[in-house]
Amino acid sequence: MRAIVLDRYGPPEQVMRLADVPRTTPAPGEALVRVAAVSINSWDVDVVTGALFTRVVAPFRPKHQIIGSDVAGEVIAVGHGVTRHRPGDRVFGELTAAGWGGFAEFVAAREDALVPLPTAVDDVTAAALPQAGSMALQALVDRDALEGRRVLIVGAGGGVGTFALQLATQAGARVAVIDRAAKLDRLRELGASDAFVAGAIPVDAGGFDRILDVVGALSPAQHRGLLAPGGSAVAIGGRPRRILGYALAGARKADRDDGRRVRLLAAVPNRDLAELASLAAEGSVRAIVDGTHPLQAVPHQIQRLRAGAVFGKVVIVP
Repeated sequence: MRAIVLDRYGPPEQVMRLADVPRTTPAPGEALVRVAAVSINSWDVDVVTGALFTRVVAPFRPKHQIIGSDVAGEVIAVGHGVTRHRPGDRVFGELTAAGWGGFAEFVAAREDALVPLPTAVDDVTAAALPQAGSMALQALVDRDALEGRRVLIVGAGGGVGTFALQLATQAGARVAVIDRAAKLDRLRELGASDAFVAGAIPVDAGGFDRILDVVGALSPAQHRGLLAPGGSAVAIGGRPRRILGYALAGARKADRDDGRRVRLLAAVPNRDLAELASLAAEGSVRAIVDGTHPLQAVPHQIQRLRAGAVFGKVVIVP
């Protein structure tokens, strides 16, 4: 089978290559999936470039030669003991906790990392949903209480941000966004009521009830300064020092800051896939896809994501 192989850490277009490798076979408890589509996430960037948290697990070379986590496709074989899926089933899921391997024509994954895909959801949409959609849902876990509230999404133009913007506006929130100037018009089209260029949010733009910081752009102190009393901020990513700051902020008593709370999201993979599939099937959310590309384009598209040039999600169609 064809796959994108990662030999060492470094710039994506220098350390990743298209190769013919032996087709994987399903072990007991696994399903073999013909990959119809796989999307690219910021975690792929971290693994390829050898970000600090990646090197804690694998300090010298990548743990997995074939990465890629968010897949959609058809089950073509199952290993011993598999009961959830059978050949012919359409499935999708996130494989970060199940061996990765999505940047290939076939991937074997634990059966519990895959869920059935409704006929109303196409493969490209399904591949865009798992990681970004789950993080958006889990960060906005209280979205039933967002009607009439002010929400700020920092780094709104990526996969998580475009899903979160849709979810929050549908919940009745007034949503402001921060991102690069080139992305702001499209974010307004998605429902943003206010849009600010990264690094240039007005000092009087505070009073937010909820903040979702997708890229870890703001410090805990900046979050508190933008929050209304009783408001909460959730951070997803950022540099290691910033992530440590969020973790420490989460342990701080909220009543010291008029109830303002800042925490780091501890996302649970695949927990929300059934809900995401249902939302996509009924048209409540849609995947914002920044193009579909062949397998050999993976290194270049990872570099585009690394450079901040992607709007929404990039999807690979092997």
